[in-house]
Amino acid sequence: MTKAGEREVKNIERAYGGAGYASIESLISEEEMGTGIRVFAKVTVKQFCEIGHHEHHGETEAYYILSGEGLYDDNGKAVPVEAGDVVYCNDGDGHGIKNTKEEDLVFIALVIKK
Repeated sequence: MTKAGEREVKNIERAYGGAGYASIESLISEEEMGTGIRVFAKVTVKQFCEIGHHEHHGETEAYYILSGEGLYDDNGKAVPVEAGDVVYCNDGDGHGIKNTKEEDLVFIALVIKK
């Protein structure tokens, strides 16, 4: 178990070529993720920042939007997202996300290895 404030938070500038930066807080350790999970994290994208378009190969990724609003890049198609939405990127597909508002866009990211 970990508590808020105990976990390491990394600030990634220009994530996948996107504007600004994103904060990534790993929610469990690499050992706890085992062989099937690559990422289980809380991601915060500050106002008008983004995670650039990138592809997944040999894995899939889902985002569960906790708060804020933005545009999800689903293989080049912009899809509005808000709290409560879940988006999914299949193996071989690409995605990204942009915060279009002044409040933080916060989501849980889960990358599952194939």
